[in-house]
Amino acid sequence: MTITPPDISLPRGVSDFLPDTAAKIGYIEAKIRCVFELWGFRRVIAPKLEYEEVMAIGMGDELKGKTYRFDDRQTGRLLAFPPDITPQIARIVATRLREWPLPHRISYSGRVLRQTEQQTGRSREIFQSGVELIGLDSPEADAEMVAMAVEAMQGLGFADFKVDLGQVEFCRGILAASGLTGKPLQDLRQAMARKDVTAIAKVLAESNVPEESRREITALPRLFGGREVLAEAAGAVNNSRSRAALDNLRQVLEILDIHGIGDYLTIDLGETRGLDYHTGITFEGFVTGLGEPVCSGGRYDNLTARYGFPAPATGFTFNVLNLLQIMERRPDVEASISRDFLLFNCRDDRREALNVARLLRLRGYATARDIIRRDYDSSLEYARRMNIRCMLVIGSAAGNGDYHAVRIRDGRKVPLTREDLERADLMGYIEAG
Repeated sequence: MTITPPDISLPRGVSDFLPDTAAKIGYIEAKIRCVFELWGFRRVIAPKLEYEEVMAIGMGDELKGKTYRFDDRQTGRLLAFPPDITPQIARIVATRLREWPLPHRISYSGRVLRQTEQQTGRSREIFQSGVELIGLDSPEADAEMVAMAVEAMQGLGFADFKVDLGQVEFCRGILAASGLTGKPLQDLRQAMARKDVTAIAKVLAESNVPEESRREITALPRLFGGREVLAEAAGAVNNSRSRAALDNLRQVLEILDIHGIGDYLTIDLGETRGLDYHTGITFEGFVTGLGEPVCSGGRYDNLTARYGFPAPATGFTFNVLNLLQIMERRPDVEASISRDFLLFNCRDDRREALNVARLLRLRGYATARDIIRRDYDSSLEYARRMNIRCMLVIGSAAGNGDYHAVRIRDGRKVPLTREDLERADLMGYIEAG
């Protein structure tokens, strides 16, 4: 009788992250978290489940359509997996931190789930590491977000990257002045998002739009580039809302110049991402070699008010898996998967091996003992497969003296004394030996 094995495959769009990949993700998250902490942000941990109707308060229609929902047997209410952490932070601030002094500098790191179309092959899981600065309505607060994003990307070793800055009120002013509503407005926004000049012209040809608004709308797709875009935009628009948005963007850029990061910035005033959610400055970070943003954020002044606590806010988040795609094979990331020592004990007594392991760990070295009894060559191969840098032999096997280290990368043996094991630069000594 043939027994059919059970189907143990994973759902489409989720993954197991094995030790090497998990170590790389941890390395990236730790680098980002270090920047957040240096800028004075404190971490919170949001739950993996929320009541759907509570979470929906802080989400737009797009996120609502990507939310996983299911029944809670205990209460009969709908539960949901958060598709984004920012609305959770808004809820936490409005309910748990409302009596605390402003501003709140909050950081977070976690996984969210989003519904995706099957044919896209996109992951349903997103690893987010981000910050929210709540309680400040200031160009300096907006600039701080951009400066942190740049500093984090520099800390991750990127040199060839750009941050695209936009201002959603600039687009909103133009759209409001057009007088368009309903489907024509929706079609125009979609065409603007694609920067599709032909589609924009088609909407305008079929609509009764004032001539001045036509000129403003037609100018949008070309308002991309360096600082010269500001002058071009000022000459292209006359509505007060868009002009106020330009003034705000200029103020943010002046502060970013003080931060010394102007060379990393581009301006995209035709960007419509976030029109429903954001209320001012928006930005996305792009690294050469990946067509998707590695970070995104901006101002969102109305979100905490939905939970009963009006407060201005700005923030951004990194997509850690997008960063991993670019960084995966870099030497510094590869080094993050390595561990320092595997102890191979040639003696019958385990006491010395355990004492040495404790000594090495006290000095900050990741140390595992090869508890399984196997031969020397098998232990070396195990160390190689597990990305361990050195096998430390206790006893005399294939070496002289009480101890010797075997460098896994080249098999070189370095004799050691007990005093050597207590060196502050032990690994450097072995690597140079």
